[in-house]
Amino acid sequence: MTAHRPVYEKSDVEVLERHRVFQGFFAVDKLILRHRLYAGGWSPAFTRELFLRGRAAGVLLYDPARDHVVLVEQFRVGMLNAEQQSPWALELVAGMVDAGESPQAMAGREVLEETGLTIGQSEFICEYYNSPGGCDERISLFYAEVDSTNAAGVHGLPEENEDIRVVVIPRKLAISAMQQGLINNAMAIIALQWLQIRKMASGAESA
Repeated sequence: MTAHRPVYEKSDVEVLERHRVFQGFFAVDKLILRHRLYAGGWSPAFTRELFLRGRAAGVLLYDPARDHVVLVEQFRVGMLNAEQQSPWALELVAGMVDAGESPQAMAGREVLEETGLTIGQSEFICEYYNSPGGCDERISLFYAEVDSTNAAGVHGLPEENEDIRVVVIPRKLAISAMQQGLINNAMAIIALQWLQIRKMASGAESA
């Protein structure tokens, strides 16, 4: 079976104008563009704002001996307006990939900064766009096994305003938290579902 491929490619888009309209912690560009239509011809020129975040990576830390996952909890401004929910989110270790750095190298660096743990070889899970309707962020997701016995404490870089608490919980409790909506960010959901499917495929757990 051949994998699905889109009808059109990047060459079927014309960017007529592009301007930086905001530069702060993040950046936003304003584009005027047009693209080919499925029915033939070209769309009228239209405007879109593009939120520039670049490449990011996250890593699911799992202790197979204890059947625990190592997560981190920190304040997230994007959840500030959420009703009846704390803006402190339970997440995977994650961060932005620096220029010239591989996502896998970033994963190892962030694990040390955010948890104090070190990882060896990490396993690639998937790569995805978080919100391609208006953001260029591309996320690489990895899995790594750790000894969670001494995983604890508060970590992060003060100069980056990081205040990150390490949370070690049983895998089944993490899955339950996800199902209840207590873990509700895409990166953690994708990784925990992947881990659950892996457990079921190995026969370690029933559906």
